[in-house]
Amino acid sequence: MSLLESLKPLAGAVRLAVFDVDGTLTDGRIVLGPNGEEYKQFHVRDGQGLVMLRDSGVQLAVITGRDSPVVAHRMRELGVRYLYQGRGNKRAALDELCSESGLSPAQICFMGDDLPDIPIMKAVGFPVAVADAHPAVIAVSRWRTAAPGGLGAAREVAELIMHAQGTLTRHFAGYEIPPWMGP
Repeated sequence: MSLLESLKPLAGAVRLAVFDVDGTLTDGRIVLGPNGEEYKQFHVRDGQGLVMLRDSGVQLAVITGRDSPVVAHRMRELGVRYLYQGRGNKRAALDELCSESGLSPAQICFMGDDLPDIPIMKAVGFPVAVADAHPAVIAVSRWRTAAPGGLGAAREVAELIMHAQGTLTRHFAGYEIPPWMGP
């Protein structure tokens, strides 16, 4: 059985995809301007993947330890339903999210990169690490992306979930379907 096939039950059960920000939806660098303005780079393909996933019926959330107006702005653009910022205790934020969404941790995918993400990753049904995640995060993940954080990793997770749920090919209407997706 291929790795993709072995992940289908986990990815197929996902009803809510949750992402960390720094190091996951971004490459982890934080740029500060001369007056303390914060700048972050988000990859357009990651954004497209999140929109496709949302349009396929999977809800989206972000849980991040930092509080940033830039993140709030970008998540609104992408239609992310749940946004938890400034959360040092990410596991407590997950509990709030489960209560608010009515979903169990088993129905959630979480993608992270560093030590504060481990408590959530141990709790959810489908924990994913970005390619350049800390080794301790990789150890608790069920899958590791090929792309590093902020450079297409979120797109990989989105496409894997949609593939497992049978919703990916509709997004390729009018385009050549990649060979890994099958007929």
